[in-house]
Amino acid sequence: MHTTFKPYAFYLVALVLFLSSCGTRKYTVKSDTKGAKAADAMSNLKSKPLYRFITDWTGVRYRFGGLDKGGIDCSGFAYLLEKEIYGVTLPRISRDQANVIRKKDIDNLKEGDLVFFSFGGNDVDHVGVYLNNGFFVHASTTRGVIVDDLTLPAYQKVFVKSGSVN
Repeated sequence: MHTTFKPYAFYLVALVLFLSSCGTRKYTVKSDTKGAKAADAMSNLKSKPLYRFITDWTGVRYRFGGLDKGGIDCSGFAYLLEKEIYGVTLPRISRDQANVIRKKDIDNLKEGDLVFFSFGGNDVDHVGVYLNNGFFVHASTTRGVIVDDLTLPAYQKVFVKSGSVN
C-alpha cells in the first residue's frame, strides 16, 4: 500500500498545534499599570452603592452644565454623587462646593471627600470625589466620567484644596 504525501495535511496539523499552544500561554497584566491601579481603587471601595454609582456613570461624556447621562460636568457629577450616595445636597458649581467643605489635608482624605482644582487660574474650576489610595472619580472634559490618579503631576500642579462635606 502506497500513501501519497498531502502537503495541506501537514499545514493543517501544524496550524492546529499552533492554535492549541496559544491557549496554554499564561498572560499577566502588569499590576502597576494605570488601569490596574484604578480598578484596584474601585475594588477597595467600602460603599457598594458608590461602586455601582461610579460604574453606572463611567464613560458618560462631559457636557458643560450637563446633569444627566446625555452629558455631565464635574460639579454636576459631584452634586449627584454626594446627593445619591451620602444624602448631602451641595451647591451646583464647583467654586461654591469648595466653599462649603470642611478642609482636610490630602493625606487624611476618606472615601467620598471632595478634591478641587484650578486649571484656569486662581479660582476653583474643577471637582472630583476621592476614592482611596490616591484615586478619585470625576467628569473629565476630554474623557468623560473616569477614575483618575490624583498623584499625577498634571493634577498635583493644579490641586487647590480638599475636604469633606459631612
